[in-house]
Amino acid sequence: MGRRLPTDSDHIVRYLLDRAESVNPRTLDLHLTAIGQWHKLQGIANPADTALVQKTMTGIRRLHGTPKQKAKALRLEHIAAMTRYLRALPQSRKNLRDLALVLTAYFGAFRRSELVAIRVADLTWEDEGLIVRLPKSKTDQGGEGLMRALPYGDAPVCPATALRQWLEAAAISEGPVFRAINRWDQVRPGQLNPGAVNDLLKKLGSECNFDFVASLSSHSFRRGMSTSAAREKVEFELIKMQGGWKSDATVWEYIEEGQRLTDNAAIVLMEKMARLV
Repeated sequence: MGRRLPTDSDHIVRYLLDRAESVNPRTLDLHLTAIGQWHKLQGIANPADTALVQKTMTGIRRLHGTPKQKAKALRLEHIAAMTRYLRALPQSRKNLRDLALVLTAYFGAFRRSELVAIRVADLTWEDEGLIVRLPKSKTDQGGEGLMRALPYGDAPVCPATALRQWLEAAAISEGPVFRAINRWDQVRPGQLNPGAVNDLLKKLGSECNFDFVASLSSHSFRRGMSTSAAREKVEFELIKMQGGWKSDATVWEYIEEGQRLTDNAAIVLMEKMARLV
């Protein structure tokens, strides 16, 4: 901004106008949040909350705002295609890990940071399936821990079964569950890098000839589970619980996306019109 903190609304407005052409409005919103948090922590009135700053940001959003790029939501048929592909490959530790990762990420609606942070000590095996305790999560700022349940299902698509097979094949009894594997199929001791989840997903998407590989990211698992569940009319509370969402609005957004083409007024009208033509 050309000066140190604390600052005032006039300097903030000049900063926003100077950056509006080169910085995404969502990024500027993050900058305003950071500035505001600093002032609040210092016990100083937040200049970013003033009407002048807020009106300036509203104008910038109108002029420069672009729709947020959303990760492609993976449907059940996409997960099935990746599962078939991995099962058709010669058995190896890497292929077992990849299958466990895909099924766990999807049916558990895990963020990639949560997925790679899972440790053996976080797993509790029950007669009905697997409970995963997340010691730290984006929506658990208090650090109380969240639980994610993976019930047993048919073996070919069961994340709990795939996870157990991976752990046994890799002889992992403690430490990180998902780990890097070298070219000789040797399991490394450290946890998998979060970026490797995106890399794996894009590779599998290419191998399965998906035409949306460029829009795939680790969030495709989480978004895909929720929208697929919505299409199958799974109850709101069950979707919210599985994903660990704190915000009802976020869950309703996914439900609306999943049911956009199935719960649609145009369907009723087209069915009636078909009887008239």
